[in-house]
Amino acid sequence: MDSVLEVQRQTHEEIERFERALYTLLSRPQPSHKLRLQAEHTASNILDRVHSRVVELNSLYADQDSRKQEIDSLSTSSDLDPFYQRLVKIQEHHAKYPDSVAASLDIELAALLEEPNQDGDDEFEEEDPVSLLFSGEEAYGKYLDLYANHTAYTNLKNIGRRPGYLQYLDLLLNAQAGTLHDELSKETRFTKDYETYIKNLHTYLLSFSKRTQPLVDIDTEQAEAQLEFQKQWDAGQVSDWEDDSAKATNGASANGSGIWCAACQKHYSKQTVYDAHLTSKKHIKAAAKQAEAGPSPNAAPPNPNGTTNGTPQPDGSASAKSKLQARLHSSALHTHLSTALLKALVPTLNETKSNVERRFSLTAREREQELLEQSRPQPPPTNGKKPAEGEGEAEEEEEEEERIYNPLKLPLGWDGKPIPYWLYKLHGLGVEYRCEICSDHVYMGRKNFDRHFQESRHAFGMRALGLPNTKHFHEITKIEDALALAEKLKQEGRHEIFEQETMEELEDDEGNVYNRKTYEDLKKQGLI
Repeated sequence: MDSVLEVQRQTHEEIERFERALYTLLSRPQPSHKLRLQAEHTASNILDRVHSRVVELNSLYADQDSRKQEIDSLSTSSDLDPFYQRLVKIQEHHAKYPDSVAASLDIELAALLEEPNQDGDDEFEEEDPVSLLFSGEEAYGKYLDLYANHTAYTNLKNIGRRPGYLQYLDLLLNAQAGTLHDELSKETRFTKDYETYIKNLHTYLLSFSKRTQPLVDIDTEQAEAQLEFQKQWDAGQVSDWEDDSAKATNGASANGSGIWCAACQKHYSKQTVYDAHLTSKKHIKAAAKQAEAGPSPNAAPPNPNGTTNGTPQPDGSASAKSKLQARLHSSALHTHLSTALLKALVPTLNETKSNVERRFSLTAREREQELLEQSRPQPPPTNGKKPAEGEGEAEEEEEEEERIYNPLKLPLGWDGKPIPYWLYKLHGLGVEYRCEICSDHVYMGRKNFDRHFQESRHAFGMRALGLPNTKHFHEITKIEDALALAEKLKQEGRHEIFEQETMEELEDDEGNVYNRKTYEDLKKQGLI
């Protein structure tokens, strides 16, 4: 079929049918995270196909010569011979390919709109293409897998105390209030290792965002963030990314202070430092290389105007400075882009942190039990089948019981219904108690607050601080207070030992009375 008009009509039909399929897919209720993510990926696939058809249709409309030629051939003929010739071609084409248009598109749409199987069978689970996009730690896009990035962060130089995984997640969460990793010094952020780390972090966050939000145009958002950063960089508004070493070097050269080494192309502030470096391997190698190459145009120290003896000289460190500036620009850019991605991933980061805390508090047996529960198959859906007699009435009764009117969001009692409001006020369940040791977790009500001191979350927080979870620390919710109390208990324990040694009195055979420490010293010396 070489008819341009027929191809355009067919393309319009395909676009319209894809749009209807997209509406059908997005109008379905998705009760779980897994089904919602599968539907979004299928919708993204449909949008890609619509986009390809639109591009093809646009090219057909742009080819005005072919359209005009075909329209003229149909309108200028006085007889019906061209019409019958075209009809014969169409009939031959459909006779040769009966399922080339409508049937193939129907099969394609049916495959896209097919509801995922929820029987829990392994053979169907392996066929899920969306599950292959995520690692086991990501749990189908619910959590972030940042262990590799955490390891790279802890291996950076001059970062001080190495944070744990939970503390690393807190550092990423702090990016929503400012710039990512503003706690690091310039010495650390200007290194090549930091550039590699921040690029890998940005690559992972971008990939995770695209996999978990297939209907969001992440690339456009990143392009806008990059354009915004470039404007700020050109205007000099990006703080904490200035090259202080270059400024210091330029200042020293301008003032003419220090001793210049022509071989090493470097200023030394003191004579003793200059004399000490003369015996280093680096200087000896540079001096030998300079001797082989002959006199260098940069043998003399540069003047403020970049001249030597009144003659302009090329700057030998220009390439090194340009490489440094390129690295700083790349590190600052990826830090800005990663910050923009993290601000959109704050809920996922919070879920990741809660999941890590929960897993740390579980025993090995509890973790195995959790894996077994996750691997159990879920009950299959009815798929529109008519339920057995009495089964539908039972399901309706259960649905009615689930629809509980609870506008005040009161806690549920033993019977599954909201407790009375007077009981809610009596137990003070509306009062919030925050515990800093439990990562600022909020407990509703005094009873829950008192009970949490013996729960796994609080015990884990105390272990992280290196403190025992004893009765002495009951009612202590701030980390600073807990550490101060531990130090006080430690000092009091030493004082009690000292008092026991000095206040206890013993009597010798002659009736002389000594304190315990003096008595033991005299007995060791053989005087008693």
